[in-house]
Amino acid sequence: MNSNLAFVFPGQGSQKIGMLADLASANPLVEQTFTEASDALGYDAWKLVQEGEQDDINLTERTQPILLASSVAIWRLWQEKGGPVPAQLAGHSLGEWSALVCSGVLEFADAIKIVRARGAFMQEAVPFGVGAMAAILGIPDQVILDACASARENDVVDAVNFNAPGQVVIAGSAAAVDRAIEICKQAGAKRAMTLPVSAPFHTSLMQPAAEQLAEMVNGTAFAQPQIPVLHNVHAQTETNPESIKALMLEQIYRPVMWVDCIQGLKANGTQILIECGPGRVLNGLTKRIDRDLTSFSTDDVASLENALTSI
Repeated sequence: MNSNLAFVFPGQGSQKIGMLADLASANPLVEQTFTEASDALGYDAWKLVQEGEQDDINLTERTQPILLASSVAIWRLWQEKGGPVPAQLAGHSLGEWSALVCSGVLEFADAIKIVRARGAFMQEAVPFGVGAMAAILGIPDQVILDACASARENDVVDAVNFNAPGQVVIAGSAAAVDRAIEICKQAGAKRAMTLPVSAPFHTSLMQPAAEQLAEMVNGTAFAQPQIPVLHNVHAQTETNPESIKALMLEQIYRPVMWVDCIQGLKANGTQILIECGPGRVLNGLTKRIDRDLTSFSTDDVASLENALTSI
């Protein structure tokens, strides 16, 4: 185990058609991992990712399992190639499930089924068009929190993703989000724009989804993590399997404290972060949070080899 090393796992927004094709061409383990996912899902996940339409993989109940499969495939490749074991893990929203699988908390096939249901329940919780999310850039967190409070007017709108300093996502009912956007613009936000997502994730509007998912999560075997995982809800680790289950349900309707997670990893000794999954969103956020941290991506052959040889 490398005490300086942590792995972070991306969430929704990192998916794209053709992802991991380069890695799969050189490593059969990638498609083998997707075959396991397909068996659990009942459809060909690899074909969907390689030959489908972007709109298809943007459907939340499909996005979540294919991103989980992608991260687990890269984790397995890292292990197969003899990469050092990280001392800590963290995942952004859906990515926290990837972290739990890679930490040995639950079986891959069980996690695939859970996140498919998680996506479906999250979409069902709020009818399409009723909720919204927006990115707010360039103003302090407290100004955004105050804007949400002013915009609420008996609706729901909250800061839900603390992604980096000066980069926060808000979510809630569409009307309240629109009001908050205008207040943030008046407060000097460099950008305040709605996001192309299908539901107001990580708000209290998602509590019905958590309640629906509870039976499935509570009926699944969880183990103690073999590698500590910092959780989105409070940026701390947890060893009790039942407490982890509770955190993963709470995570659906609570904010993602990503800045706190990265700062927590560093406080615990991390100097190097590996983004284990498609895309490079988390690498970009890491640079905004703490430029002293070194980060690597792993979503193609060249970047994976660079990470392996640089550490």
